[in-house]
Amino acid sequence: MCPSIPGSAVSKRDKPIGAARTEQRLNEKASDEGYLPGIPDDMALHILACLSRSDYPILACLNNKYKSLIGSELLYKLRRQIGIVEQWIYLACIVMPWEAFDPKTRRWKRLPRIPCDECFTYADKESLAVGTELLVFGRELPGLVAWKYSLLSHEWTRNSPMNSPRCLFGSSSHKEIAVVAGGSDKEGNILNAAELYNSELGAWQVLANLNRARKLCSGFFMDNKFHVIGGMTASKESLNCGEVYDMARDEWTVIENMHPSPAPQGTEQAMRAPPLVAVVNNELYCADLATNMVKKYNRVENTWSEVKRLPLRADAANGWGVGFRGCGGRLLVIGGHGGCHGEMVVMHSWEPDSVDQNEWTVLAVRVGAGAFVYNCAVMGC
Repeated sequence: MCPSIPGSAVSKRDKPIGAARTEQRLNEKASDEGYLPGIPDDMALHILACLSRSDYPILACLNNKYKSLIGSELLYKLRRQIGIVEQWIYLACIVMPWEAFDPKTRRWKRLPRIPCDECFTYADKESLAVGTELLVFGRELPGLVAWKYSLLSHEWTRNSPMNSPRCLFGSSSHKEIAVVAGGSDKEGNILNAAELYNSELGAWQVLANLNRARKLCSGFFMDNKFHVIGGMTASKESLNCGEVYDMARDEWTVIENMHPSPAPQGTEQAMRAPPLVAVVNNELYCADLATNMVKKYNRVENTWSEVKRLPLRADAANGWGVGFRGCGGRLLVIGGHGGCHGEMVVMHSWEPDSVDQNEWTVLAVRVGAGAFVYNCAVMGC
């Protein structure tokens, strides 16, 4: 056996027993201080990212390290990378503040009240969920504003304003970005302006203008492209066309006769709600107010076909007060009902790709919530 050389590195086998035990204790302590004892942090983070969103508030109560983690974007970025998305429904009805509904656990969670003025509380509002944020647009006494609810902080703050603040616009989101198009400014001018919002940056970016100025329109993402459909012009004419945005070329293309149920002759478009449209499994559906039927869009032929009767009268208030949204593989129709137990909101669900395609199921009932859905948004993260 060769003698040891002074100053040379000592192998683990040659370390004194006491030193080896001290190093082992330090390694065990470092491991115990991780997110999951005995598991490297990168692996532990992937495990935590796979948990349900409803478990995160419980984790945040365990210790400060978990609280800091749940309050950051890290887990949600990991979820996007590994393809995990849970979609919750956010509702604002007549006699309650905003509430969130988890379809998996079928539990409701009340959000804090928006610290806005009385004008914003009672004025008409639009809503949009993007990334881990819920944006609510409306009017306060000084003018048009937007409030932002953060899933991370569970607080409302004022959001950065659009370059062209507006109301009655079409909008939709895809992951951490959203697009708004058209609408009306505070003077009532109908706009052809469009903007993109990045929730990670909290910033708005001006896009190319629409070909047709419009308000009371609807927006949606299909084939990873933003579309806007319907609405009315400055001369109060109904628009039967849609437009699709090409992000690479920053331009809009008109799709003629895309509206599923144009306003009948003599009907004022301003009295009707924006088109009730939703995308499920990358297929576009609408609620036809003329027939009270669900229609499906054929993008190749630019036509619509009836597929199912609606579970409620969406035409009762010209389409207002009804939530029509895609949520995962479900189509949701949310509306109010009156009865011996008082007013309530009922959430109907249908899965177009399921084996049993004939039945609507009641996903949730919220008694005492009023009978009118003012705002509805779906947050997927």
